Amino acid sequence: MSHIEEHGHSHPQCCSGCCGTRAPEVSRRQFMAGTGAAALGGVLLHHLGGRTAFAQTLPRRVLKQDKPLRIQPVLAYAIATYRDATSWRPWGGLITEAHAEAERVKIQGELDSMVAKADFPLEMLPLKSACSPKEAKAIAAEDHDGVLIFGAGGGTDMIMALADPNKHNLMFVRHNSGPAYLWYEIAHPRFLRRETDTPQGTGGMDYGDVIVDNYDEVLWRLRALHGLKNIRGKRVVAIGAAIGWDKGRMSGAPKRARELWGLEYAEVPYEELAPRIQAARANEALVRQCKDLAREYLRQPGITLLPRQQQITTAELIAGAGSPDTLEEMYTFTEKAFLLTEVFRDLMEENETDAITVSECMGTIITMSETTACLCLTLLNDEGGLAFCESDFVVIPSGILLHYISGKPVFLCNPTYPHDNTITVAHCTAPRKMDGTNLESMHVRTHFESDYGAAPKVAFKVGQNMTMLAPDFASERWLGYEATVLDNPELDICTSQINLRINGDGNRLLQEERGFHCMTCYGDYLKEVGYALNKAKVGWFNLSA
Repeated sequence: MSHIEEHGHSHPQCCSGCCGTRAPEVSRRQFMAGTGAAALGGVLLHHLGGRTAFAQTLPRRVLKQDKPLRIQPVLAYAIATYRDATSWRPWGGLITEAHAEAERVKIQGELDSMVAKADFPLEMLPLKSACSPKEAKAIAAEDHDGVLIFGAGGGTDMIMALADPNKHNLMFVRHNSGPAYLWYEIAHPRFLRRETDTPQGTGGMDYGDVIVDNYDEVLWRLRALHGLKNIRGKRVVAIGAAIGWDKGRMSGAPKRARELWGLEYAEVPYEELAPRIQAARANEALVRQCKDLAREYLRQPGITLLPRQQQITTAELIAGAGSPDTLEEMYTFTEKAFLLTEVFRDLMEENETDAITVSECMGTIITMSETTACLCLTLLNDEGGLAFCESDFVVIPSGILLHYISGKPVFLCNPTYPHDNTITVAHCTAPRKMDGTNLESMHVRTHFESDYGAAPKVAFKVGQNMTMLAPDFASERWLGYEATVLDNPELDICTSQINLRINGDGNRLLQEERGFHCMTCYGDYLKEVGYALNKAKVGWFNLSA
């Protein structure tokens, strides 16, 4: 198959809307056993980025899970009564009910504009007003994730009643956007410090939770809180077991991730996976359909199929090597990867999640499936799910959080030794839809260490800025930095590989780096990650600050 230049058209996400929607009761296995290859091809290609009429009529797959952040905005104010020859009103421009009504109209318009810019699921409830602690307490107890307090006025007791410490709360105050707010003056000494010299954690809030005038500053905090909401209680299918890179099955990482983030594990022993793979192989219709779909996938623009790495060099490839005879084995590896992906999708559906990870990637699963899991994880990530290799729960929480903050696929990778403000990261699986919409070009070749199976070599966009996260083994501090893609090298290492420029002090990275695996995605989300970690009481070091 000749190299085809990278396509430029966009591909829709596999699904839209919020989350939690289940597939119909008929199972995929029953459906595929009795459905023609063309029809199944339609629904699968819909998830791979194609457009077909079948996508609207056939049963949906497990949909991407993404719970919207539900926020209640509240205008807090109090109308003072005039008294002659004395101070009768505090700071602030809401002097009459007419002023308050004008402010409500102004706020609602501003909120509508902000929500229209949101690139994550955000439910902003209709604006309410609180003029007393009783009203405030009732609003705080309603069904939402937190309040956005517009601190125009009112006493400290009313503001405290609004800020339930078990929810995510923010305060917006006006300086130049008018009218001036009382709490622009006193949020720091009266609310956050409670008339002491140290922050008191009132309402679960600190200095970073008060925003002056700027709705963009509100929006990125809400994006971070959306990520925090979605990592809480996330269920992950762990094929083999939930482990940690540091000590394997003896690692404390899964336990710490459960305690810190509330992660739930649906562990699937390989003894259970083996008969599932055998049943899939015995389903002739499914095997035929996966074969057709794999061949169709490999014919997409931007994909180049390469023979086994040990059989060919780059120079030979340029010279015209790679005949159909030498590629046929790679077609077979890819077809079996599509079949294995169906087994993974069944497990995700049964456990009502869109997240999966595979341990012992380079051993047990190869002999069972006669391919590798690498391309399977790429396909699932490009559908909008969360699919990781190695079951490393030292780093997987950072991938879940970053995915829900960015709204994009994330890439779990091995870092190398930083030098000259550069670092190479690599792994044998990577998403193609790194910007969340468009598919990057890709070579499909064998997994490097085994020279077996089907693995993606994704061409990351040169010049693209990326967020890099490196949690420590103890789950006490994450390190983050921004990096820029320099090139996609051809090193004898894991298949998907990037040389990155470190946007920060590379020598400091040598001193501060802990843990091992890194997580990365397109774009800069360092401030959102740091904000979310502060809420979770996890340490944070931003090398690019």
